[in-house]
Amino acid sequence: MNLEAVLEGLLFVVGDDGLTMSQIKDILSLNEDEAKELIISLKEKYEQEDRGIRINFLGNTFKLTTKKEHKEYYQKLIENPETNVLSQSALETLAIIAYNEPITRLRVDEIRGVSSREMIKKLVAKGLVKEVGRSDLPGRPILYQTTSEFLDYFGLASKDELPKFDTIVEEITDSIDLYDSKYKEEETIQ
Repeated sequence: MNLEAVLEGLLFVVGDDGLTMSQIKDILSLNEDEAKELIISLKEKYEQEDRGIRINFLGNTFKLTTKKEHKEYYQKLIENPETNVLSQSALETLAIIAYNEPITRLRVDEIRGVSSREMIKKLVAKGLVKEVGRSDLPGRPILYQTTSEFLDYFGLASKDELPKFDTIVEEITDSIDLYDSKYKEEETIQ
């Protein structure tokens, strides 16, 4: 088995979390020298001019990152209106932040039921969400809120133009006909 390919896949899967040397050794069943040799070999391949990513050692972990020399193209991608289409999970995360701001990432996670770390990073990168301070909760987590770019994106003059949450819930509830629901009770003959 090609351990370089396995390491590359592992680094891709963990994303921004990265892998520590200890994790690499444990997962691949390598000693320290073998792990270092494997990382160096893969790192050298990524340093080639024809590659768009590299391995960096950041925050005590090894991570796949983009090359700084390509930064202007990444910026164009973010600013391009055609690539600024928001996914369902992005819209969901934005709605939670807009209706509950300022809010911590953990609270967004609780409401969504899944991790929102990467989605919030993307929304911050797109300029739709920003950090506005720290909560008084233990660990002092970052508070997030929507930006004026959020309002521009959705054609709103202010947050007051957002639909009222109660109205949305009523519309959804009104559109459900419980009698015609697929879960209706069967009529019993007595």
